[in-house]
Amino acid sequence: MNPARTPRITPDVCAILLAAGESRRMNGLKALLPWQGRPLIAYQTATLLQVAAQVLVVLGHAHEKLRPHIPDHPAVSVVVNPNYVQGRTSSIKAGLGYISPQATALIIHSVDQPRPVALLQDLIDAHIQQGSLITIPTYRGRRGHPPIFSLHLLSELKGISEERAGLRELMTHHRKEILELEFDSSAVLTDLNRPIDYQAAKRILL
Repeated sequence: MNPARTPRITPDVCAILLAAGESRRMNGLKALLPWQGRPLIAYQTATLLQVAAQVLVVLGHAHEKLRPHIPDHPAVSVVVNPNYVQGRTSSIKAGLGYISPQATALIIHSVDQPRPVALLQDLIDAHIQQGSLITIPTYRGRRGHPPIFSLHLLSELKGISEERAGLRELMTHHRKEILELEFDSSAVLTDLNRPIDYQAAKRILL
């Protein structure tokens, strides 16, 4: 990962940013945690706008509090998932209905997993150059986030369910077609579930 490299928008890439959960373990809205001088949801949306042609932000719980913090940009659409209590899969499927027909690749990203833009750019470049079906970042052999999916899998993505483990079932089915891209930073594993995770992430990424 070269942090000095200038990111660029890849025209055929769409991103779904999941921000519908209740943040129960954080004792507050994760999406509003301060990150690089702005709420996390604003940072995540702005970062994705540097590499993707379309960003779909899926809201649910407390959507009226989060919406004002989403950048006003023609490439950003807000999708409110009324069924967010049914789990992450319901929010992914809510976003899938708004993907541009021009898109050929999809990043599925979570608001509580901040990533440097250079990491996202490296991931996209590898996915496109290798013609991968699925690309996943790894650190020391451990799989991280976000994954990128070829939209040849769109019908299968629309068929995921919480009862069948969501994206994991799809990845298991295509396990021999996954590109694992190794990074030299544990940033690919960062997940802000609890206050202690947030403090650890700030030490690593800020």
